Amino acid sequence: MSDYYAVKDNGAESRIFNERLVAAFIIIGVLTSALMARLMYLQIVGHKHYATMAKENSVKIVPLVPTRGIIYDRNGKILADNTPSYSLDITPEQVDDMADTLGRLQKLLDIPQDKIDAFKKQYKRQKRFTSTPLLMNMGDLELAKFAVSRPYFPGVDINTHLVRYYPYGDLAAHVVGYVGRINEDEQKQLPESEYRGSTHIGKLGIEKSYEAELHGKAGYAEIETNVQARMLGTLSETNSEQGGSLYLTLDIDLQKTAYDALAGYNGAVVALEVKTGGVLVLASRPGFDPNPFVVGIGNDAYRALNESQDQPLYNRALRGLYPPGSTIKPFIALAGLEYDAINATHKLYCPGYFQLPGSSHKYRDWRKGGHGSVDMSYAITQSCDVYFYRLALSLGIDHLQAFLKKFGFGDSTGIDLVGEKSGLLPSREWKEARKKKPWFPGETVITGIGQGYWQVTPLQLARATAILANKGEVFTPFLVDRIVNAHATKPGSVANKSSLSLDPKHLNTVIAAMVNVVHSPRGTAKSIGYGVNYHIAGKTGTAQVFNIKQNAKYDEKSIDFKLRDHALFIAFAPADDPKIAVAVIAENGGHGGSVAAPIASKVIRQYLTSVRTEARHED
Repeated sequence: MSDYYAVKDNGAESRIFNERLVAAFIIIGVLTSALMARLMYLQIVGHKHYATMAKENSVKIVPLVPTRGIIYDRNGKILADNTPSYSLDITPEQVDDMADTLGRLQKLLDIPQDKIDAFKKQYKRQKRFTSTPLLMNMGDLELAKFAVSRPYFPGVDINTHLVRYYPYGDLAAHVVGYVGRINEDEQKQLPESEYRGSTHIGKLGIEKSYEAELHGKAGYAEIETNVQARMLGTLSETNSEQGGSLYLTLDIDLQKTAYDALAGYNGAVVALEVKTGGVLVLASRPGFDPNPFVVGIGNDAYRALNESQDQPLYNRALRGLYPPGSTIKPFIALAGLEYDAINATHKLYCPGYFQLPGSSHKYRDWRKGGHGSVDMSYAITQSCDVYFYRLALSLGIDHLQAFLKKFGFGDSTGIDLVGEKSGLLPSREWKEARKKKPWFPGETVITGIGQGYWQVTPLQLARATAILANKGEVFTPFLVDRIVNAHATKPGSVANKSSLSLDPKHLNTVIAAMVNVVHSPRGTAKSIGYGVNYHIAGKTGTAQVFNIKQNAKYDEKSIDFKLRDHALFIAFAPADDPKIAVAVIAENGGHGGSVAAPIASKVIRQYLTSVRTEARHED
C-alpha cells in the first residue's frame, strides 16, 4: 500500500485531465462554429439556391414543343402539312412481360423486326413510367386489329400526334425536302432550350434550309411531381409559338407538268421568273416519297432507294453535273461580239470538220457533209459546230473563261437551298492546279461547243439563260417568297441584283438567232414553234456521255440506252418581253430538239397561259 501511494501523483493527473477537457472544449467549439456557419450559409447566403433545388425536386419543367410551320406554293397549295397520326405507345411499368407483349403485338400487327429493335433501344433509355412509341402513323386496319385485342395488352395504348405530311410525294421531294428524327450529332449542336422535347428536324430541301423559321419557339409547363417523378398536376404554363409558314415561288402545277413531261428519262427541269429570279420549277426525276422518312423508313426500303441505279435521292436540278453541249453557243457568240473577235455578218466555211494547223485530228460537225458558208445567225440556228470551233480558238480560253464566268458558270447560284454544286468552268489555271498539265489548243476548240471539262448544273443553265433574257440583269434564284408568323410577314430571301455591261446590239443579234432556232424552218427546235402567238428564244444541245473514236460512227440505236447522248434545251419567252426562262436536261434523250425542247415548251405554254389569265382577271 505504501508503494501505491508513493507512486500516485494527483497533481499530474489533474493537469492531464484539465488539458484534455480544454482540448475537448476547443474541438466542440470548432465543430459548433462550423455547424453554425453552415447553417447560416444554408439559411441566409444560399437560401435562394437551395430553395430552388428543393422546388425542382417537386416541380419539373416540361417543354411544350411548337407546331411546325406550313409550306405553301405560290398559289397557296400546301406542300408540307401537319396531320394527326395515330401511334401505338407502350408504358413499360404497366407491362409485366415486355418480351411476350412485343411478340404478340408483332404477330398481331405484322410489325417489322427493325421497328421492334428500335423500340427496345429507345425505351431502355427512358423512365419506366414514360410511354414510348412502337408504331407511328398507324393505318385503319392496324387500328381496327388492335382495338379488338386492346383488353389483352395492358400498358399499350393508341395516342394521337401531329406528324409532317407531304401531299405531293415525289413531285416536290427534292425542293421541299423532309423532316426526320434528330440524331445524336444534331442533338449536340441544337440549342437545348428550343429543341428540348423536339424529336424531328429538317433533313433536306426547304425543310432544312429554313429550319429555324419553321421550327417555331418552344414553350414550357411547370409540373408538380412526387418523389418518383410521376406527374401530379400542372402549376403554370407558357404556350409555345408555332413556326412561321413559308410561301414559295414554286408553282406545283407547273412542277407537275415538268415532272410528267420528263417521263421516260432521268433528268431535270428548272424554270425561273426572269424579272425576279423566283424559282417556278425545280424538278428532278426520278424523285422519291419523303413521307416514310418522317416516321422512320425501313432498312430495306432505304437500301433500295440508295442503291438504285437511277439515284432517286440525288437532286439533279441542284447537284447534277453535265456538259452544257450546244446550249452554250449563244454565250460563245456573244463573247465573240463583245471581244470583237468576229462580226455577226462574217461568214466561216464549214466542210463538216475542223483541224488545227499541223494536226491530222478532225473535230467533226454534227452534220457529216458540213453547213457550207455560215454567219453567226445561221450558226446558232443550225448549231454549226465548226463555226464555234473556230470562234472559240479565235477568242482563246482566257477570254472564254472570263466572259462565261460573268454568267455564273463555275460558281454556285446562291439559291436558298443547301447542297448546291458549283459545276466547273475550265481554265488554264484550273488545269495546271488539278491536272499538273498545260492547256492545249484542242481543249479550247471543244470548249466552244460545251464539251471537254465543262460541267454545269441545270440551275446554272437556267440562271444564265435568264441573264441573257434580261439583257445583262442578274438575279439570285430563290424559292421562299415570304415568311408569315404570328407577329409579322417578312421577305423570305433578300433580293440580290447586279448588272453586266453588255452591248444591246450584240444581245439583240444573239437573241434574234435564238428565236430562229424555234421559229425558222431551219431551226433545230422548230417543232415547238407552231401554234404559239409569241416568240420563244431557245437553243438545243446534245452532250456526249462517252468519247467516240476518230473514225467511228455514233449509232444511237446500236448502243446501250445509258450511253446515249444527253438532250438539252434552254429557252425564254416571250422573246420581246421575257417572263420565264427554262433549262431542260433529259439524260440519254439523244436530241435536244426532239426530246428536251418539247418539255420546255409545255412549261412555257402553261405558265404564259396562267399569267395572261391572271392579267385578264385583274383588268
